[in-house]
Amino acid sequence: MDRDAYHNCSSLVKMPRQSYEQLWSSHFVDYIDKELSYSKFFRKYLLPNHPCMFSRRFTDDWKCRKQWVTEEGKPNFQKLLQEFDETPVPVANCNAKEYNANPKQVMPFKEFIHYWKEYIQNGHSSPKGCLYLKDWHMSRDIPDHNVYTTPIFFSSDWLNEYWDTLEVDDYRFVYMGPKGSWTPFHADVFRSYSWSANICGRKKWLLYPPGQEDFLRDTHGNLPYDVTSAELKDSGLFPQFDEACQPLEIIQEAGEIIFVPSGWHHQVYNLEDTISINHNWLNGCNVDIMWQFLQNELSSVQKEIEEWRDTMDSWHQHCQVIMKACSGIDYTEFASFLKIVAENRMAFLNACSSGDPSDYSRHLSETLATLGPYHAAFDLQRVAHIIECLLCNEDFKRLDHSTSSLQPETMLQQIRDTIQSTRGQHLLYQE
Repeated sequence: MDRDAYHNCSSLVKMPRQSYEQLWSSHFVDYIDKELSYSKFFRKYLLPNHPCMFSRRFTDDWKCRKQWVTEEGKPNFQKLLQEFDETPVPVANCNAKEYNANPKQVMPFKEFIHYWKEYIQNGHSSPKGCLYLKDWHMSRDIPDHNVYTTPIFFSSDWLNEYWDTLEVDDYRFVYMGPKGSWTPFHADVFRSYSWSANICGRKKWLLYPPGQEDFLRDTHGNLPYDVTSAELKDSGLFPQFDEACQPLEIIQEAGEIIFVPSGWHHQVYNLEDTISINHNWLNGCNVDIMWQFLQNELSSVQKEIEEWRDTMDSWHQHCQVIMKACSGIDYTEFASFLKIVAENRMAFLNACSSGDPSDYSRHLSETLATLGPYHAAFDLQRVAHIIECLLCNEDFKRLDHSTSSLQPETMLQQIRDTIQSTRGQHLLYQE
């Protein structure tokens, strides 16, 4: 991040997200085929929360683009089998519906490839249904398998930084699916950003800007499973459907990377036999959207069990437990997430000023160094803002913080002290 980008956003409390009307009226998103600075991407797409597409030039040097793909641009089944063979992978059935998703099973990779080859030979059909290998944590399961590099535009990634620190999970995925496989209508975990690169094949994306999903709810308040279903035109079931904008329809070619902003609901189709890599990620530009999502999730839980509020011991804590079971995180873990992000940036800025080596991972150190001290300071300011929001939140105040690793007031002061001291040593605000 350069100085101008930092100065332009450092005093912001609310992120400047512009109207999406121009996007859905034009039905075009920006196509990036030339060199683009990180600061320009930050200002033009991350802050305003706008989608864009990167050309194949940004993935041409990835090993998987060469090793996983035949000369004809098809999945290289032989090479893939050599690499993954018996590896267990999650596979969804696109022809089955379980709540608002597809049920999954775990099978050996070679079994899925055997199915896929038969599916193609049978004219893209099978009595087993349309199976889709998805949400495979390849990077977590095989950490030394370096077949792609995260572009710098998506490298400010608090979500995977946090999970990497805990060594428990990640939000980096591989998808492999035949022509006709698809993902139902949804928004990404914690309302995170996502980027998705086609290693081979083509996808069709249907994207709705934040807020439009409310027009797509049925009379019970539920979102549709398939946003193209004819039943949405039934005003008795979906009374506000006619008020929704038309989705942005985007065709993604082989090698291209799509940036999907926070809170944009979408539905995705594989138009050909396709392999893709996808990351969900969060940072200082959209952490406020995550915080709002968590408040909404907790509010929904509280409404569901409101009748037991006066009779259930530790009702508020029970709400947190249910919330974590449903969404994957509660307020206490969110606070821990903020703490780790802040500590890494304070260590980085202090190392910059003292010259001492960092005590965190080499990969994270390189990422923070590439993004620079301005970005670290911006991140700290965003963490500080969210901690201030937590301190004002009645549900957060009710939690027992005696055993929490985060003491909010102390962390807030440490962040302010770090920004002030590095500013004084001319790491920041240099003219």
